[in-house]
Amino acid sequence: MTESSAAVCVLTSGGVDSAVLAAEMLSRYARVFPVYIRSGLRWEEVELHWLRQFLDRLRDGRLRPLTVLTLPIEDVYEQHWSVTGEGVPGAEAAWDSVYLPGRNILLLSKAAIFCALRDISTIALAVLEGNPFPDATPLFLSAMERTLSHGLAHRITILAPYRGLSKSEIIARGHHLPLELTFSCIAPVGLRHCGQCSKCAERRHAFAQAGIADPTVYAHS
Repeated sequence: MTESSAAVCVLTSGGVDSAVLAAEMLSRYARVFPVYIRSGLRWEEVELHWLRQFLDRLRDGRLRPLTVLTLPIEDVYEQHWSVTGEGVPGAEAAWDSVYLPGRNILLLSKAAIFCALRDISTIALAVLEGNPFPDATPLFLSAMERTLSHGLAHRITILAPYRGLSKSEIIARGHHLPLELTFSCIAPVGLRHCGQCSKCAERRHAFAQAGIADPTVYAHS
């Protein structure tokens, strides 16, 4: 089966990277299934608000309706900042301060079951260049691919086409898309980016590095 006649599941968070990935998969696959997995993290309702708007703007017949799955993790994370909102990494924090333990293990496991039940064989996720986390390495993704395929008796291929790209490069290749409808913040103020957290700082820097005006509305400039 060729890509043009096949289906792909795209793990979408509403951020720039996965939003651009979902849009780009439309030119490669006949059916694109965007999947969002809700885990009980404090920013998810705002992410979903913007993700739905972004996907609505794509207006492409190959794009399937957003699927929202649930896989709670707050009972394990307990007092983690992603659940409580206390001690959220600030603008000066190192990139690895935003690590969510086992995040890709959770996402890929649930997405793979979704795919197996619908005869979808490909999952795409937006892992970027320099991602330091243990569940984003080529070794992990290759092992996860084999494990999921074996455990589900259904061939699963995991695509990470942005592995060699930076966020600024993703912004540059997706500049024609409604990037103002993407959301990256881990401490939202209402429906807005806070402008003070590590992810907001990363977003600002990436737009500047790409040489593209940042369309984001920040609560704090």
